[in-house]
Amino acid sequence: MAEHRCPVWVGYFLANRLRKIVQNPTRILSPYVKPDMTVLDVGCAMGFFSLPAAELVRPRGKVVCADVQQRMLDVLEKRGARAGLAGLVETHLCDENTLGFEQRDETFDFALAFAVIHELSDPTGYLREIHRLLKSQAHLLLTEPAAHVGRDEFERTVSSATRTGFVVTDRPRIHLSRAVVLKKPPPADT
Repeated sequence: MAEHRCPVWVGYFLANRLRKIVQNPTRILSPYVKPDMTVLDVGCAMGFFSLPAAELVRPRGKVVCADVQQRMLDVLEKRGARAGLAGLVETHLCDENTLGFEQRDETFDFALAFAVIHELSDPTGYLREIHRLLKSQAHLLLTEPAAHVGRDEFERTVSSATRTGFVVTDRPRIHLSRAVVLKKPPPADT
């Protein structure tokens, strides 16, 4: 996330209520996020998707929100507290090279990487890490902004994800985005 880091001021724009008209987070997430799940939001910014995900995982779920910018996470925590979701949202400051969840292998039921993979210096490394963190049969919704990421670049990212071990299960239509749903298959019988 180092080279093309989203400026904090853009985070306010991305968390704007009007964006829900074009990209409704509840509608986008509800096919995948269910009550009591543990969800990972990679590159969460100020929580445009994190807070609706927290609503969906009630009553005992958790949304772990990872970002490289503490200021984004601080705003997300304040927004979560105002929405009464503080107990359902956990923030995590990661660094430029790793999410830094060494002790959380196979703990997440779902992961979201919305408009973030193109900002990473090592997308394949992050995809491997997400794969490791997901439970067997869990899904990753990976999207990229169509205005910034061309079809060929997006397909290279999808190929990288499949080489990591993911299987493509769906290609949902999300306005202004290129999107794919990837599944972590169960371990092969030995």
